Amino acid sequence: MKLMTKEILGKLKSNPRITDDNGLNKPWLKLFNPTGSGTWLISEIEDDGDTMFGLCDLGHGSPELGYVSLKELESLKLPFGLSIERDISFTPDKSLGEYADEARSNRYIIS
Repeated sequence: MKLMTKEILGKLKSNPRITDDNGLNKPWLKLFNPTGSGTWLISEIEDDGDTMFGLCDLGHGSPELGYVSLKELESLKLPFGLSIERDISFTPDKSLGEYADEARSNRYIIS
């Protein structure tokens, strides 16, 4: 499965760049590890087409806003021949900041 579609790429590129933790943009891309912990809610992508910004939860109880590489996530080889997947049913109903506040309170991303 492709992690990035042209439609999602267009939405991520059109979001204004976040300069603080307000996170007013909606995350248009949700990625997850189907074999364990790891969830990413992505709201922006840089012009390089690789560097993404969003809410990152590696399953250690401390989700945080930060940057992640699309190429790095695409290259991960998981058990059973699986890889990182895109949640095709995800539709954001909050801003990235609201997801971040909720995740910090619960110690993991809830979506």
